[in-house]
Amino acid sequence: LDPVRAQPRPAPSTRQAVIRTAIVHDHLVQTGGAERVLLAMARALPGSPVHTSFYEPGHTYPELAGIDVRPMPINRIGPLRDHHRLAFPLLAPAFSATRIDADVTLCSTAGWSHGVHTSGTKVAYWYAPARWLYQIDQYAGHRRAVRFGARVMAPALGPWDRRAVAGVARHLALSSVIRTRLQDIYRIDVELLPPPSTFGATGEIAEHGIEPGYLLCVARLLPYKNVDVVIEAARRVGTRLVVVGRGPEAERLRAAAPPSTIFLEGVPDARLRALYRDCHAVVAAAYEDFGLTPLEAASFGRPSAALAGGGFLDTVIDGETGVLFERPDPTTVAAALRRVLDETWDPAVLRARAAAFSEPAFAERLRAVVSEAGASR
Repeated sequence: LDPVRAQPRPAPSTRQAVIRTAIVHDHLVQTGGAERVLLAMARALPGSPVHTSFYEPGHTYPELAGIDVRPMPINRIGPLRDHHRLAFPLLAPAFSATRIDADVTLCSTAGWSHGVHTSGTKVAYWYAPARWLYQIDQYAGHRRAVRFGARVMAPALGPWDRRAVAGVARHLALSSVIRTRLQDIYRIDVELLPPPSTFGATGEIAEHGIEPGYLLCVARLLPYKNVDVVIEAARRVGTRLVVVGRGPEAERLRAAAPPSTIFLEGVPDARLRALYRDCHAVVAAAYEDFGLTPLEAASFGRPSAALAGGGFLDTVIDGETGVLFERPDPTTVAAALRRVLDETWDPAVLRARAAAFSEPAFAERLRAVVSEAGASR
């Protein structure tokens, strides 16, 4: 016999099994950073259905129309889609009752979506641990009824949350401050995976009709965003301010704002690009989990004045891409605004900072984590 031909042939390589993936998001009734990250997740894991509590297509990004979004039965209660915070007592049962058949379920969570049940492995991508449990005062702000409701439900929601966390195999955090907070609260291992800056200078532009040279604040109108502080600081500096966002604080903020403050809501991306392009700088005084708006501004060559805490420490370089201020009070913020308006900023440095947070890098790491989680089943 031919000694070479007599050797057994190697078995043909088996094709790697396809990992079935699904994504869960708390709710899809607004536009913001978390929803942009969700879209990046869907692009990284094409074909994954997206499960959520509420879905109101007209209130969130139109790109979601091309994704298999599967709202929960609670979505049939029409008034709650417009006022999803009223559904607070119903959300834990809604997510607990959801069962997902997938090898890996990616939970895009700020407190709810990691509570689903799945036939496979759960991976949590954390925007924050539940504010309504661990940051009640910041979450509720001036809304006494919200604070009261959160405190009343905390004895039941605390154990629910910890049981849900115990069922998660891998934890990812979008910023250093959130990773530390998760480790302190739950005593778990957490990997840092910054979200991509997916909103940039390339794309359609729709003019806004506002004279250039204003300050820009892009934020949901919630108490912890400190938009009232930004409005007062801009008034003291004597400069125009454009506020882009909607939320329960809208009426109160409008009533207290000077005529030099312009409020916009439901702004499409094409118009938002023009607003970034024509502003002098972005200002953000919120307790943010990730400093996304400074990166969006930087992609247009615009600096930021931002709170020296939370997620802004990961994205703003003081003196290079913006100004960091220590406290969210009008005097401190006004001083930072004067500095950001007086200094000269290099657009090339700013754009390079934005480019450092790329979607391809985010997608590559996310797919690796999902692959590892699927292989460990």
